[in-house]
Amino acid sequence: MHAQRPELYFSKKKMRIAPPGESSSLPDLSGEHILQNDLKFCLDEEDEIYEGYGRCRNAYPYRQYNAYTRELSEGEVKTAVLENAYIKAVFLPEYGGRLWELWDKETKKNILYTNDVLRFSNLAVRNAWFSGGVEWNIGVIGHTPLTTEPLYTAKLTDDKGNPVLRMYEYERIRRVVYQMDFWLEDGNRLYCRMRIVNGSSEVIPMYWWSNMAVPEYEDGQIIVPAQSAFTYRDGTVLKTDIPIVDGVDVTKYKNIPRSVDYFFDIPEEMPKFIANINREGYGLLQVSTKRLRSRKLFSWGKCNASDHWQEFLTDRAGRYVEIQAGLAKTQYGCLPMAPHTAWEWMESYGPVQIPPETMDKSGAERTAWLTGKLQEEKVPESLEMRRIATKSMAKRPAELVGRGSGFGAMRPHTKGTEHLAFELKEPGLLRWKEFLETGKLGEKDPLERPDEFCVDQENYHLLEQAVDGKEAKNWYAWYLLGIGYYAADRWADACKAFEKSWELEENPWAAHGMASACLIQDDKEQTSRWILRGLAMKKRDVSYLKEGMKLLVQCGSHDVLRQMYEELDEDMQSVGKLKFFYISALHALGEDEKAYGLLEENGGLEMADIREGEDSIAQLWRELKESVTGERGEVPYRYDFKAY
Repeated sequence: MHAQRPELYFSKKKMRIAPPGESSSLPDLSGEHILQNDLKFCLDEEDEIYEGYGRCRNAYPYRQYNAYTRELSEGEVKTAVLENAYIKAVFLPEYGGRLWELWDKETKKNILYTNDVLRFSNLAVRNAWFSGGVEWNIGVIGHTPLTTEPLYTAKLTDDKGNPVLRMYEYERIRRVVYQMDFWLEDGNRLYCRMRIVNGSSEVIPMYWWSNMAVPEYEDGQIIVPAQSAFTYRDGTVLKTDIPIVDGVDVTKYKNIPRSVDYFFDIPEEMPKFIANINREGYGLLQVSTKRLRSRKLFSWGKCNASDHWQEFLTDRAGRYVEIQAGLAKTQYGCLPMAPHTAWEWMESYGPVQIPPETMDKSGAERTAWLTGKLQEEKVPESLEMRRIATKSMAKRPAELVGRGSGFGAMRPHTKGTEHLAFELKEPGLLRWKEFLETGKLGEKDPLERPDEFCVDQENYHLLEQAVDGKEAKNWYAWYLLGIGYYAADRWADACKAFEKSWELEENPWAAHGMASACLIQDDKEQTSRWILRGLAMKKRDVSYLKEGMKLLVQCGSHDVLRQMYEELDEDMQSVGKLKFFYISALHALGEDEKAYGLLEENGGLEMADIREGEDSIAQLWRELKESVTGERGEVPYRYDFKAY
């Protein structure tokens, strides 16, 4: 058995899937709520966590995924599999390269938490997110913009003859290429060689967290070589001693009462690792080289809302916790990445078994045993040696197996990433490329979905030149110029460009852009007026309706929202988020009996895309319940999502 050499093969896996659907027709201008952006800090000067550095208002130039449902159906997903005699690693190249399963063939156990469905919920920077496996989060605070996207997938062979799986992409917010090379050797460890390249001449904020979903074992425990951690309480970030916090051993995650993060402050001289073990001392061990300095535990906790979120994200796969490994001390900020720089590190994943005699001892002694074992076997040093030994391999071309987006083919800086193949095939990107080369943009049907958004602070001046010349009467050019101004925080100029676009050709895109720019300038009357114009033109576009009604809510335009909703087709009225907006408007207008009846009909309103940390539906129920019945009552389980 142990003579089996490592192999790499590509296959398909049958799964029940509730697809993420098409991305929004709109650019992401207003953004999703990021929990980390609301925190206050109470820390010492030596903590150096770069609080708030690199925060983004939105996910532009990406679009939101906000049109999915919870309805499951049988489907197939593509997989890439690395396997030897000891271990089997299954990846999902079409979903951010997620490491989906990691099987210990000796025990026949999967040491990751693997969801039994692909079902999306509103937890990521682009809304749609799914739980399970190991997610590779890059660029901006929160779950990566690429978690629902296919990555470039390729294969090559290392100097020892082992097959290597390579996945890579171009991240558009930070304008960096990242590359992940995975392989097995003769043993039970999966090796991961990570590389991020800032080819620009600017310092950029950089973020990376490898996010491991692992089973929430009965009597399970996290092992990490730290005696303190950063966490938050009542909206404030502070540093606390561990493992005992408020009378609870937080390394034994089943004890944690409510959802919380613990960012473990690992001393510089200690090996960088984290493990999740069951009551028998068996589980997952993740180790890295020093650049990936931090480790984290996230627990949903054990209140009703915590249970609800666990069930909401899956079908029958059970509960999980997250353990993570990151570049910075916490996820509350990014790190400054120097110009013309490549950051590289190694990670390894595999099973671990703590001896029974050590399991009978304290948590501190278990941590000391595993730390000592890794030091004795020189595991961190061995990983660093592998990183150095594979530098030339990491810059070798590979045979392309699957493609990602064409944006990397248009990246402004290629130094350090010349060996990576990017293909430009999307019609919208080809049209944009033609504009960059010739200044000719071309018009579009004003009701047709806009092409990919490529305008930014570095190239909107080309659109300025175009509208001063041959594109002066092109509504689409003026609309894109408005988007460019918006991205550059030039609100007044954005409004002028959007208004010119509307004058040339009434279109819902300029109406949305104008409304967004007015709202950020706190002109709620104009926001409402403009988005209503756009909504009247896009009554069958779910993503537009959701964004438009959200703007109306933010403006307090409840009467307008009610009228708009009542003019929609029945199938649009049945969309959970739209119905929620309508019920909220009825409540604001004093029509509580009607609102309460709609909220409770058919077993209660379900919003497929309720946001993580959001308490809106529970608060609405409380207010309507008291208004209509005179009773306060406990929030029903179906509406309880307030785990924090």
